[in-house]
Formats: sequence, structure tokens, C-alpha cells
Amino acid sequence: MPIKQSLHKGLVPVHIFTDDIDHSALQQLLNIASLPIVYPHVAAMPDVHAGIGATVGSVIPTRTAIIPAAVGVDIGCGMNAVRTTLTASQLPDNLARLRSAIEAAIPVGFEQHEWDKVRGSAHARVGRPLNDRLDRIVARHKGIMKMQHKFAQTWICQIGTLGGGNHFIEICLDEEQRVWIMLHSGSRGIGNVIGRYFISAAKKDMARNHINLPNKDLSYFSEGSPLFDDYVDAVDWAQDYAMINRREMMRRAVDVLSQQLPPFKLDGEAINCHHNYVAQEMHGNEKLYITRKGAISAREGELGIIPGSMGAKSYIVRGKGNPESFCSCSHGAGRRMSRSEAKRRFNRFDLAEQTQGIECRKDGGVVDEIPAAYKDIDQVMAHQTDLVEVVHTLRQVICVKG
Repeated sequence: MPIKQSLHKGLVPVHIFTDDIDHSALQQLLNIASLPIVYPHVAAMPDVHAGIGATVGSVIPTRTAIIPAAVGVDIGCGMNAVRTTLTASQLPDNLARLRSAIEAAIPVGFEQHEWDKVRGSAHARVGRPLNDRLDRIVARHKGIMKMQHKFAQTWICQIGTLGGGNHFIEICLDEEQRVWIMLHSGSRGIGNVIGRYFISAAKKDMARNHINLPNKDLSYFSEGSPLFDDYVDAVDWAQDYAMINRREMMRRAVDVLSQQLPPFKLDGEAINCHHNYVAQEMHGNEKLYITRKGAISAREGELGIIPGSMGAKSYIVRGKGNPESFCSCSHGAGRRMSRSEAKRRFNRFDLAEQTQGIECRKDGGVVDEIPAAYKDIDQVMAHQTDLVEVVHTLRQVICVKG
């Protein structure tokens, strides 16, 4: 059953598409709604929870300004999924070998591709269209280079790599027992550096102009300023990088399945969508900057991906174009507890129990990703039937974590 409540305690209302929200997230939403640049309202998705600076699961429309911390440091983080012609019966009984092959082809955690193998290769050519654009950004902001270790090599070596945290690669089955490949990642180390650099620059700019804010993390750049234009260039670059990173990982994952499984084809259009990003869009006949921090675009007819936790189902959805959510929906289940709280409350035995039947890591290093640390994905989906319709329901059989 869809749920929507509205708060009117800021300069603009906050529309919340759930009744499952904690006090910290509510306060963050009210802080955002008190900014003069925000218009006409703030929308909070059913997976909403407190974040750093801005609320995860929020859609923030702004006039003539952008809040870097609302975009965050994993710029362009998002999902990629594709259905194959394979069926469950064509998967091996023992999935451990397939998981190991995926992990060998796609570096996870802090690992990355080796520079000696990348240099001059087809892999490097994937990143070449981005190179000149990045050079122009760094020429104006040399601090970015100082923050990135082995700058010239690292970002290229991280194309086609997963990272850690909640990022994953999964092999899933839909309701027809068809095999899907689904993955979640973003702009890796370089996106983090760009995000941190411009968040810091925005705070300094606000202080320089004596602008008071409810939270310094809500510092923003205004149109017409050199920092605004430079941030737009940088964030566009990082979003493109994230998209390319996911495409390269998907290419490698498809290659692994091609080597390990019977011949197959990709069936239908691949879905590749951001859920941490900013874009200029028309809403209510007005051009606005729409920041989706943990939310995906759900325009009418648009396909999207809403994953659950590593022990829960995921969904392929079609947007309904709801204007009250700025044509958006949730980006996942949303965390119910912090990573530190999850580690305090659960152990590897709990993780093993909650991921029964799934080929995945079951050690203490990923306890913070235990399914119980997340909201119930079915409840999240029930609260947004006004925003999306379900096209496919997926359950994972393999989950690769960093």
C-alpha cells in the first residue's frame, strides 16, 4: 500500500513516501527544506535514512545552485543489469567456481587492474575519451591530483573494478528462471576524490561569503560562479566514468559466463542507471537541478533497478512518472542500521544463516552488509506502487562482494 506524508516546517514542504523514517533523517530533510535554493519541495523515497550531510533516499530540486555533499562522494554510483537466454538448469550445481572466476576477472575491494597490463591495451582505450576532459579539470584544480595516489594510473586501473561496501556483482534468477547479471558500483577512487575536493571548496566558499547554513555539509555553488561551472564539469565527468566502469565490469562478467556456461545471448536492453547524481531536468515547466542521493529516475515507461540486500530479492521496475517524486523512486532497500551497529549486533554465523542458499562471502569482513542491517525490501516496494510497477522479481544465487 503506497504511503505519503508531508511536512511543512521548512521554506518548502517535504513529501515522504514511507512511514518508516527515523528522527535523524527527518531532521536532515527539514534542514534541506530550509535552504533558499530548494524549490518547490523535497521528496524522500521509501528507503530513506540518514546520510552524511544530506539524506540518503532523497530527491532535492534546486534553482540556480547545486549542493556537492548531496551528490556525495560516490558520484554516479548506480546499477547495471542484463537478462541472458540462460536458464537456471544451465547453471552448475556448485556455484563456487563461477563466483571465483568472476572475482578473478573483476578486481574487488581495494584491488585494481595492474598498470603494466592496462597500459596501451584495449582497457586503456576505454578510458581514453575521458582523459582530455579530466586533464582540463585538473589543470584548474591541481588539488584533485594531490589527493589521488598515483593519479595518472589509478583511475584508469580502476575502470572495470567493483570496490567494497555495498557494491556487488550478482547472478540472479527471475520468475521464469532466466539468468540475469546485475552489478552495483560507481566512480571509484577518483569520484571520491572529486567529491571530497568540491565539498570542501563549497564549505570554504560559503564561509568566505558569510552564508549561514543549518549544516555546513549543505554548502552549495551558485550558477555564474567559476566553482559552479567547474563542479558541473567534474561531476559530469565522474558520472560518465561511473557509467563506463559498470559497462566494463558487465563486459567482463559476460565473458566469464561465456567461458564457464553453455552458449547464450543477451536478451533485451541492458539497464544502466545512476542513483547518486545530479542532472538538469524540466519539472512543472521549470528547469531545475535534480539531485538524487540514493534515488533513481522513474519517468513514465523508464526501466530501473531496485536491489535488496545480499540475502533478499531485487526488482526490475518501470517508472510511472509521478511528479510529486520528481519522477523518482528508491534505489534499494535502504539501511536500517549503521555499519558499526551491524558489526556490533551480528557475526559471521548470523550472516551465514541469513544468506543460506546463496554463493557468497560469509566471513566477518562483510557482516556490515548482513540482510538484517537493511529495511524489508518488500515493504519498501509496497510503499512506492505510486512511483513504479514491478516488471521482474530477481533472487540472487551468486553475490560477489568486495
